[in-house]
Amino acid sequence: MDWFSGSKQGQAKKLISQLADMTKRDAAARELIKLGTDALPALIDALQTQDLNLLLTYQHILARIPSATPELTKTLAAAHPLVRGRVAEVFSINRDKTAIPALLEAVKGEYFTVRSRAALALGNIGDARVIPALFPLLKDREDEVRIAACVAIGKFRDPSTFDELTNVLLDDPKIEVRQTAAKVLGETKHPAAIPFLMEALRDSYWWYEKEQSAQILLNAIENMGTGVVETLIEALGDREVTVRKFAAMVLGNLRDVRAMDELGMSVYDLHHEVSQAAAEALAKFGAPAVGLLSEALTHPEAAVREHAVIGLEKIQDARVAPLLIEMLRDPDRVVQKQAMLSLAKLQDLRAESALKEIAANRADREFSALAKQLLSNSS
Repeated sequence: MDWFSGSKQGQAKKLISQLADMTKRDAAARELIKLGTDALPALIDALQTQDLNLLLTYQHILARIPSATPELTKTLAAAHPLVRGRVAEVFSINRDKTAIPALLEAVKGEYFTVRSRAALALGNIGDARVIPALFPLLKDREDEVRIAACVAIGKFRDPSTFDELTNVLLDDPKIEVRQTAAKVLGETKHPAAIPFLMEALRDSYWWYEKEQSAQILLNAIENMGTGVVETLIEALGDREVTVRKFAAMVLGNLRDVRAMDELGMSVYDLHHEVSQAAAEALAKFGAPAVGLLSEALTHPEAAVREHAVIGLEKIQDARVAPLLIEMLRDPDRVVQKQAMLSLAKLQDLRAESALKEIAANRADREFSALAKQLLSNSS
């Protein structure tokens, strides 16, 4: 019997070697699954591979062998940490609930790579009874584990977990971990997550001297959809400039008509970043925004007029070219220049004609040269 078993394991090793050949992979995988427990020692040993493409193949084969769980749980408890982590990933694939006790032990283990992958497996299996065991991992000393815990808890989309995730969102020392908390809260699409995400938006840690880092938070807020529109409209009146700017940006992406008038008012915000963000947000509504932006073209503040021009250039509408041509006579030279730049972006013969007229006027050599350059670039 031992001889027979040994021959089966030898066969398994031969089949595993064939997995590297794309022409033989599917047939070899089917045979390994048929071998069942006899294939397990060789497959588990193969998890040490450095070839990540083959690793995924090994893991998927193991996930499809129903009798593999007892041997895999032993491996999860006692093998090299690299193999333990990869075994946990097998349970992420097959979502075998009988592996939960072993995974709960693994999340308390010594090696952070094993803790993180075991946490992800528990999240994928989806038994809500494990949630309390995941909470301590949100304070793990390793970033990777805290990130994995956020992802795992987020899988349940359970509002009762949002307080714990928000502690990470607002207090974790690493922006990457906070970003994960924001992302998973956004992915829940649950209205109860909105106040927490907006609280983060008002936390300067997220954007002071690192505005690019806030994009994941903005995406999470945007992911809430129409349910967040009223809250964002309220944020247009926030005392903090950056909050107002970000609120305008997200409202533009959501394109909910309830925000149009409020964004129209924000174009007049005396902080230039907010004004421009509101104008560009309005532009995303297309033709319906032309009226609101054209009203701003007469504002006494030159920057507001400039931002309205920038917004109008982004709208494909027949009314835009005449409005921008009129701005070539604006009393402020910066606004005039922006009108030229914006006209050059329109696919409109009237805009081209206006630029040609400026190019031919040598009395203003600076604008003449700019007009010639813009015409040359567009030809």
